[in-house]
Formats: sequence, structure tokens, C-alpha cells
Amino acid sequence: MDYTRLRTLGQLKAAQYRTRSVKTELRENLIAALREGRPLFKGIYDYDETVLPQLRTAILARHDILLLGLRGQAKTRLARLMVELLDPYIPAIEGTELPEDPFHPITAEGQLIVTEAGDDTPIRWIAREERYIEKLATPDVSVADLIGDIDPIKAATLKLPYSDPRIIHYGLIPRAHRGLFVINELPDLQPRIQVALFNILQEKDIQIRGYSFRLPLDIQFLFTANPEDYTQRGTIITPLKDRIGSQILTHYPRSIESSRRITQQEARIHPDTKARVIMPDVVANTIERIGFIARQSEYIDQKSGVSARLTITTYECVMATAEQRCLLQGESHTTVRLIDIYGALPAIIGKIELVYEGEKEGIQTVGFHLFHKAMREEFLAHFPSPEKFRRSSQPNPYKPIIDYFNAGNTLSLSRWASDAEYQQQLRKIPALLQLVESMRLPGSPYTWMELVLHGLADLSLLGRAVSEQEITLKDILGDMLKRTSDDDDEDEEED
Repeated sequence: MDYTRLRTLGQLKAAQYRTRSVKTELRENLIAALREGRPLFKGIYDYDETVLPQLRTAILARHDILLLGLRGQAKTRLARLMVELLDPYIPAIEGTELPEDPFHPITAEGQLIVTEAGDDTPIRWIAREERYIEKLATPDVSVADLIGDIDPIKAATLKLPYSDPRIIHYGLIPRAHRGLFVINELPDLQPRIQVALFNILQEKDIQIRGYSFRLPLDIQFLFTANPEDYTQRGTIITPLKDRIGSQILTHYPRSIESSRRITQQEARIHPDTKARVIMPDVVANTIERIGFIARQSEYIDQKSGVSARLTITTYECVMATAEQRCLLQGESHTTVRLIDIYGALPAIIGKIELVYEGEKEGIQTVGFHLFHKAMREEFLAHFPSPEKFRRSSQPNPYKPIIDYFNAGNTLSLSRWASDAEYQQQLRKIPALLQLVESMRLPGSPYTWMELVLHGLADLSLLGRAVSEQEITLKDILGDMLKRTSDDDDEDEEED
């Protein structure tokens, strides 16, 4: 039945409308969704066996919830998606400051309206989206912001004493009555402000400047936080944690496939870019591997985490790099190259926090380290390891490629070269194309050919020099001798 056409309390009673607490509403709507097999929390990946079952359990138990995890683990997105479990519309008393239930008004103002108007009490309908309030915790948040304060102007205008609750200006939490209230980065909230939440969570009453009165708020609280050992800006005080019903730990994607789905969903790629640029799977996988490797790197502070935003912005940068080349060359379309990943270095600066060893190396060196290790892993995921042929009687398919460089040849791949020039460079090594064709891999052979060269360089079988514009592949021994010579020249200059 469409209740939204009803306009008075009497009409609600005649229609036998039943109001529920917000936690009961979430619980019953979740039960209905589970029985009907309706999908919930769309766009959340890799949490089906970990986070989501715990979240559903907390909702069924009617708990307030703390989502605890490192940055970029979809904590806020999960909180926002809980709105889907609310009713599309609920009735509220027309003319009150808070969204009060016409059957159970909680303020003196609402109670007076119902007492005087009775069944003629006017009602309004509130959409589920209006019942979500989110606040980012910062050190300057005050009790007045969250709970409320005495409004002297209202007291003077209405000629009311300070003991009258009608002079109170309500904060965000009372205004979230009958809805969801989310506090992000809870540890950033000062301890004395966290203390102010005790009674609201447990006893449901509030105190404003020494004036205490009963205000039975009906709120589903959700909090998000980073682990305390990382934030260092503050902690969640123990009594507050004790009052939060369920603490749920989030995590990063555990597979390349899940990580790619998240990146594809979140990356903001212009339609014109999509029309011009083709993203091969091998490059997309390499981008995701950068995030996985960063979360294990000894150069990066693992307590701070590596957000999913790193791979998302890297993907966007790589696509933009390829599009820029396409425009500069006057081509109608292009395919992303592995070398385009070097153009994404600005995307990872600011996304990672380096430890002392990483600071010594420098952000560019750490970035290249991540890129190269990701290329090596992607290479070994599709091609046999060269190590396999060292003590084997099988012919080594990489030997002709390595011999090409051992003969003194070099190969330069420019980030800004046209597709024809790029392909021409790779075709200089006939054995390279033969190897890729023998593997019968999908997509453009040139992407795979470039991957082989990067893979051999990362396994120290080829030398590789990276500049702003291009990479140059060469004989590994000659490259080592050159670097030694350069180091000696620097030492002589210092002397």
C-alpha cells in the first residue's frame, strides 16, 4: 500500500500504519532481502565471506557498529549503502525541528502539537536519503556541533527561561533521530567529545550545559576508524568502544580480479578517452599488482596502509598518458603500453608513506621499484621462468633475444612514439615476435613483446635505463660496466 498519500495522524491510524525503531527497520528489511535473495551492498567486492556476513550479523543483532580498517577499504561506502535497508519513506510530524514519529513524539514541541491537534496532526514524509547524516571527526568538533547548545537568541525571542527545553538548538545527532548517523575517523574526535556520546549510546539521554532531560533518540550509529596504532592523532577511548555493539575489521582486496573490478568501477575515465584508448588486460593486471606489492614493500609504512585509490589514480593516469600520445601523434586511437605506467608516478606520490629506508631511496626510486616488480610478476604469470632453462636440456626461448643485445644492439621505446614507430622498434628482434606467437596469447602481440623485455630486465638478464621520455634496453654486462665506470668518474670528481 502507498502510504505517502496520507496526510494526518488519523489517516495513518485508519490505515493501520506501524512505526518501527530504526534498528528494527534495518533488521526486518534485511531479513526480507535475504529471504528474497535480493543483492545488497552493490559495488562492494571481496567482502562476501568476511566483512558482509559480520555486518549482516550486527544489523540482525541491532548493534551500533564500528568499521575498523586502513584507508581506502570502503568503510564509508559500506556505511552509505546501509541506507538501502531503510524504508523508502517514513512519516514525521509536520512543523517540528526534529523528524519525530507522530505516534511517539519526543520533544515538548512535538508532544504539544499531537496533544492539541490529535488525529488531525499534520504529517510529512521523509525519504530514506534524508535520514543519513555523516560527520567527519576533526579536532575542532564540539559538543554543540554534535549534540546541541542553548540558543540565547531563541530564549530572548520566545521569552522563555533557560530551563525550558524549547530554547535548545539541536546538533547533528538529535537531527539524525530515526536515521543513520555516521562519524568518520572516530579517533580524531577529542576524548572529552567522545565522553559526550556515552549516554546517547547507552541511556539515550543528553545533557546540554548542565541542563539534563530525557530525549529517547532512535538512531543507528556507525563509526569508521583507522587502527589506533597507525593514527597517532588520538584513540577511541575504552568506555566508548565498550558501548559500541560490533567492531568489524575491513581489509584490502585479496585477488587481482577483485582489485580490478574495484578500479574499473571507481576510475573516472572520460568517454572520449575510452573511445581513443584500448587498455590491454596485461597492463590492467600490472597496475593492480603495483598496489599488492606496495602493501608488502619494505620501503612503505604498512601501518598507514596503501589505499585502493593508488591503483585507481594510476589507472586514470596511464589512460591519460596514452591519450596524450594519441593526440600528439594525431592518431584516432592507441593501445596502452607498459611504458605508459612510468607516466603514472605522480599518481602514487602522496598515496604512500615511506619509512626511513624508502626516504633514503627517494619516491621516484621506490615508484620504479614497484613498477618493475609488478611487471616481473605479470611476466612470470604468463611466460615460463628463464631459470627453468638453466639446467635443462630444453632449448631456451629467451636466448635469441638475449643474444641480440649481447651483440651490442640496443632498443629504445619512447612513451611518445607513434604506434607505428613503437611496433617497428619491437619488430627489430624477430625472436621476440616468434616467442609471443608460440604462446598464443590474446590481444596485441606488441604488448606481450614489451612485457617480455621488461620481464627479462627485471630478472637481470637485460639492462634497462629509464629516462623521462623513454626506456632503453641493452646488454646487461655492458650496462653494469657502464654504471661502474660512471661511479668511478663521480668518485674522481669528488676527489
